[in-house]
Amino acid sequence: MAEKKMWGGRFRQATAALVEEYTQSVSFDRALYAQDIAGSKAHARMLAKQGVLTADEAARIVEGLDMVLAEIEGGTFVWRRELEDVHMNIESRLTELVGDVGKKLHTGRSRNDQVALDFRLFVSDRIRAWRGLARDLVGVLAERAGEHATTLLPGCTHMQPAQPVSLGHHLLAYAWMLRRDAERLADCDRRARVCPLGAAALAGTTYPLDPAFVAEQLDMYGTFRNSMDAVSDRDFVLESLFCGATIMAHLSRLCEEIIIWANPAFGFVRLPDAYATGSSIMPQKKNPDVAEIMRGKTGRVYGALTAMLTTVKGLPMTYNRDMQEDKEPFLDCDRTVSASLEIMAGMLRELGFNEGRMRAALRAGFLNATELADYLVGKGIPFREAHHLTGAAVALAEERNVTLEELPLADLQSICDRIGDDVYPVLDPAAAVARREMPGGTGPASVAAQLAELADWLED
Repeated sequence: MAEKKMWGGRFRQATAALVEEYTQSVSFDRALYAQDIAGSKAHARMLAKQGVLTADEAARIVEGLDMVLAEIEGGTFVWRRELEDVHMNIESRLTELVGDVGKKLHTGRSRNDQVALDFRLFVSDRIRAWRGLARDLVGVLAERAGEHATTLLPGCTHMQPAQPVSLGHHLLAYAWMLRRDAERLADCDRRARVCPLGAAALAGTTYPLDPAFVAEQLDMYGTFRNSMDAVSDRDFVLESLFCGATIMAHLSRLCEEIIIWANPAFGFVRLPDAYATGSSIMPQKKNPDVAEIMRGKTGRVYGALTAMLTTVKGLPMTYNRDMQEDKEPFLDCDRTVSASLEIMAGMLRELGFNEGRMRAALRAGFLNATELADYLVGKGIPFREAHHLTGAAVALAEERNVTLEELPLADLQSICDRIGDDVYPVLDPAAAVARREMPGGTGPASVAAQLAELADWLED
């Protein structure tokens, strides 16, 4: 006769050892212990409120769950793989501590709605932590942008010099990305933190439960409207993984720029020692390994999202054991996203910017060509014609190996006789940046407005 499992009333044969190892989840879902205990305490209090348990029974269960929590957090709790998952481990130990009353905790509840509740709380708790880390990073980006609101560097399209911009404006582009990430996470949280209790296995329960009471106890946004949807929905995992993947995409883009800028051919940044490594053979090397690893780890999070999409795409209603595969991708994503956000904030705080190299780079690539075209438009020349005339000026300067502002006036007038001495102030990179004061532009007033708006958001 097999050792009886909590669900094993009709089973006569023991689970094969390899199957038990293959199907267990306690090795990873034990991470949900705090949420499982919080959900069970709220469920016990609700059962007492509804008269399903006595007040004394509920109190003993809650006290026992607190004892289990203390054992887990104190490191003395013994996790048993044969009990399969976090729920069974906690309930088994609870019953050992408080006796048969512990067996009443599961009244009106299935592991299907129990795991849905636990994982919703866990995902919500973690994406709230991501949101805090994203906000911290926005704050660091805004702080460094404020320090470099007037520092100029080439802005690129197609990775080619395009127009001069301020470094502050460039850094704020990433601040706005991370702000959107934080807002996405807040929106995701509203859908994740919804109570599924009362759905039981799939069809609801005959016990007079009050899911809204549990939701209130657990600071949740509401309850599910359909019991089948409640136990089968994993949209909240998909959505949180998408948010994590988007965060990593943004961090990876920033990593790419740091890696490029750290190359001596650019020399725009000086890597802090704490966020770089050396070479085992080349003593001069200072490698941007942290940025490279973060860029590489982006693929892990993309993989987690793809894995979860693949898991749910063919599942019929309602709960299927495939859903056990929802936790490891999220747990890995959580470790990656949390660490990456924190590390990026630390690296950016210490990153050095070489303003001289950025300023020198403005001389290459004719970044003020658009200024000349706009100058000609101001002289009454249609833009398309001004574009061609400016192209001719660029070709002439390139041929003579000089910048546009180094061309003598006579040469510029040989291209267009409407060009006068007033063109040279227009071609100054600082003047080009200062003229772009449209909302969202790189001009000083626009950058100051962005910083003020982000400061208000961070304080809200």
